[in-house]
Amino acid sequence: SALPERRRPGGGRPRYEVVRELGAEEVRWFYREDRKTWKPFIGYDSLRIELAFRALGGSGGGEDGEPAAVEPVCVRSGLYEVDVASAESYPVYWNQTEKIPVMRGQWFIDGTWQPLEEEESNLIEQEHLNRFKGQQLQESFDMEVSKPVDGKEAIHSLKLSRNHVDWHSVDEVYLYSDATTSKIARTVTQKLGFSKASSSGTRLHRGYVEEATLEDKPPQTSHIVFVVHGIGQKMDQGRIIKNTAMMRDTARKVEEKYFSNLATHVEFLPVEWRSKLTLDGDTVDSITPDKVRGLRDMLNSSAMDIMYYTSPLYRDELVKGLQQELNRLYTLFCSRNPEFEEKGGKVSIVSHSLGCVITYDIMTGWNPVRLYEQLLQKEEEELEDRWMSYEEQRLLEELYITKQRLREIEERLHGLKASTIAKPPVLKFKVENFFCMGSPLAVFLALRGIRPGNSGSQDHILPRTICNRLLNIFHPTDPVAYRLEPLILKHYSNISPVQIHWYNTANPLPYEHMKPSFLNPTKEATSAADSESASAAPSPTTSPVMVRRHYGESITNIGKASILGAASIGKGLGGMLFSRFGRSSTTPQTMETGKEGAEGEDKKATTVGTPPLPHSSSGFLEPTVELEHRIDFELREGLVESRYWSAVTSHTAYWSSLDIALFLLTFMYKQDQEETDKSNLDTI
Repeated sequence: SALPERRRPGGGRPRYEVVRELGAEEVRWFYREDRKTWKPFIGYDSLRIELAFRALGGSGGGEDGEPAAVEPVCVRSGLYEVDVASAESYPVYWNQTEKIPVMRGQWFIDGTWQPLEEEESNLIEQEHLNRFKGQQLQESFDMEVSKPVDGKEAIHSLKLSRNHVDWHSVDEVYLYSDATTSKIARTVTQKLGFSKASSSGTRLHRGYVEEATLEDKPPQTSHIVFVVHGIGQKMDQGRIIKNTAMMRDTARKVEEKYFSNLATHVEFLPVEWRSKLTLDGDTVDSITPDKVRGLRDMLNSSAMDIMYYTSPLYRDELVKGLQQELNRLYTLFCSRNPEFEEKGGKVSIVSHSLGCVITYDIMTGWNPVRLYEQLLQKEEEELEDRWMSYEEQRLLEELYITKQRLREIEERLHGLKASTIAKPPVLKFKVENFFCMGSPLAVFLALRGIRPGNSGSQDHILPRTICNRLLNIFHPTDPVAYRLEPLILKHYSNISPVQIHWYNTANPLPYEHMKPSFLNPTKEATSAADSESASAAPSPTTSPVMVRRHYGESITNIGKASILGAASIGKGLGGMLFSRFGRSSTTPQTMETGKEGAEGEDKKATTVGTPPLPHSSSGFLEPTVELEHRIDFELREGLVESRYWSAVTSHTAYWSSLDIALFLLTFMYKQDQEETDKSNLDTI
């Protein structure tokens, strides 16, 4: 088979050359991707590792024999560092118990271009230089077929532990197994990537197929995405790191296919906030019965996080844990990338499950303790407005004095300027996009008293001053996910979520141009199309129209009921607290109308409140009160997907989805492009 041509930038060296020590650009460094595979660093990273290696004295050593101290080399878009002395790589932004081995490649196997093990490679390189240094050689990379060497005498040979190397000419070097029929030799040859152990051996190449250049570097990071996990991280501490790696790798594939012309890229960083928290220590474990212990331990390590978050005692610890980790990562990233803020770099957050609720509370500063303080203060004001007996006045005066004394003691004890009301947590960055995946946020907000308004603005639940764009992504059978749009405008409960485009859809319609459509089209619309729809199978670009079902009626009602029950524990302060201080712009009159509309919803799908919604025969919503931007985005169901099975797997299926990766990048790159176009117009 034809050999790959060796690529040399800028014309490269002459065809005829003299054997000399390998240049830094010919050496290629690798990191272990899995047990069998070494993956090459890009040229920029490899060159800098090699220069650090030579500065350390790795290429012959220093004159005094003492290696110089060398700074770790930042690699792989700044996510990892390489310690050249120990030949190991480790992540910068998260903890990882196992270090990643790195290897210096000098001699490579024909075809696969996998490096020989470093020890053998060093022996072959040393022998090659001792025997052939200064001699002229003819490059054979330009030849279509390598010449057979069977029967050709070797001019030099080197014995290794289980193999030997023969030089048939200066540039014809072959590795032979000394026991090709033995099982051990077959294992070695498979490890080295041989297609087969033949009598002719396997050809070796000196220097990597592609020379390393400083121009072969990763694009500048213009957008960082913090990936926040939900429940269950205690059960599998490294899971968010693996999930983020899957999302990052998937996003890289999408970038290469759709955004390769851009000079910037989006970076994903995992936010692991759970493992550092102590919470109750082992109290819950100590009260857990021993029967079905495995199942109980799994629930303690996963669903218990929801209970912790609804506890006044531990909620603050969870919030501070995530807030501090977000700020730590951002500060660390900016310290290592000082140009990020200077060039207007943006930050988005992708949160999963309960992580959506905690992230939302951090951004908005929502705190039930502070609300309770406000409630008590309001009740005190109401008491002052009514007539009281002398005894009531005396007792209230004593209560007031006691409260004042209590506050003074608390201030001295904690050294606080304010009393029990803590300042809301603050992030060190503005959030551009908040992507919720499989999120129960809507049910938490509903139980806090938030009701639909009439403005159609995202500000109703998340002000744009805090976060520019809120997007709620979910799988249709995810039992933990809830919709957010009906909390802003009630009639959106009858409008279908936006369908996320498949990754391979040709020329998809931009999301901002997609018209809202009813979940349950009117009878006039459906009767006319009955004959067509009965015979038409769902196509890859359309989803079947589904009859509107209220929560609890679907196959996911068990999962939703459990979330609803856990979230309702947070109502411990009483419905009056959340309803009194819930962020609702609805007047009492419109609230009553909304109730009537909810009761009549089963009778007539399009009648939600008053007046009835205008509609067209096409099933699309005609202009009325609409959302400024759509918030709910739904993954398309597979045509052969079992809903019962996907209800079990869908909550954790977001990380490796090409559809979601394309969706995330579409919004982030679109915003970057719009800002670039705007700045270009400003300069004209």
